[in-house]
Amino acid sequence: MLIRKQPEMKWSEVTPKALWLNRRRFLAGAAAAGGAVAAGSRLWDMLNPAPTRAGDKLAGVVKGPFSSDEKPNPSRDVTTYNNYYEFGTSKEDPAVNARNFRTSPWAVSVEGEVKKPRNLDMAEIMKLAPLEERIYRLRCVEAWSVVVPWIGIPFNVLVKLAEPTPKAKYVAFETYYTPQQMPLGRYAGIDLPYVEGLRLDEAMHPLTLLTVGMYGETLPPQNGAPVRIVAPWKYGFKSIKSLARIRFVKDQPPTTWSLTNPREYGFYSNVNPTVDHPRWSQATERRLGEFRKRPTLMFNGYADQVASLYSGLDLRKYY
Repeated sequence: MLIRKQPEMKWSEVTPKALWLNRRRFLAGAAAAGGAVAAGSRLWDMLNPAPTRAGDKLAGVVKGPFSSDEKPNPSRDVTTYNNYYEFGTSKEDPAVNARNFRTSPWAVSVEGEVKKPRNLDMAEIMKLAPLEERIYRLRCVEAWSVVVPWIGIPFNVLVKLAEPTPKAKYVAFETYYTPQQMPLGRYAGIDLPYVEGLRLDEAMHPLTLLTVGMYGETLPPQNGAPVRIVAPWKYGFKSIKSLARIRFVKDQPPTTWSLTNPREYGFYSNVNPTVDHPRWSQATERRLGEFRKRPTLMFNGYADQVASLYSGLDLRKYY
């Protein structure tokens, strides 16, 4: 991967369209509020109203380990500005176009190099272990980030249930895709269904979360309902949404963005401020709803937990 510095990213590249197209409105709001920070918060609320949430309240959720002590973003940040190309390629598209996405009934196939393959419906997934709330940062490769109270179970619970054979070295994930429900997928510019993967030890790590909710409710469609992966030390596109198939395999599986553009997106995709994307720096990021930049943390701030997974690995070569 080429390591080079690029000019600072434009505000329009990391900020919702509604904000950067309303510069004059922002300036007027800043003057009235007496400062850019106060005006920015108020303007963000005006231009990003809380979306209609169809999620069900999740009962019996316990506080999980590894949570960040940072304050989570308001739910409207996370539910109105995200990537889900099956529902459109603009950040605002999924919240609008995924509203009618049907996620029931739902089953996740567990197969490959395992002793106990199975199909799990959502009722079975919810009973695998007590649901945990974990406040995780999620850093996107486009240099923006969020803090979310995710709800789920450690993915290693499912791994142990499946009992991988000694041949299993990786876990391959595949998302749900149907043109009938996702007609905009034909314009996504990527092959679908979306595929991702982790090394088995990465998948087994206690941080990796099989996620079924956030903000105390089940996942909304635009955020990967009804079940997704969250691996918080990796760039957000590794945390595959609307999970339909899990395969335990012996060889490194293909991943969507590595297939689409291998020069820019490697298999590992660990958050690393010292390795730039070929088109922009990864040294800093913007938290949604903020105007200041902040330094990007190695492994997204989870280095103490995961750095040992990559001991001896050249993180510039294996990006």
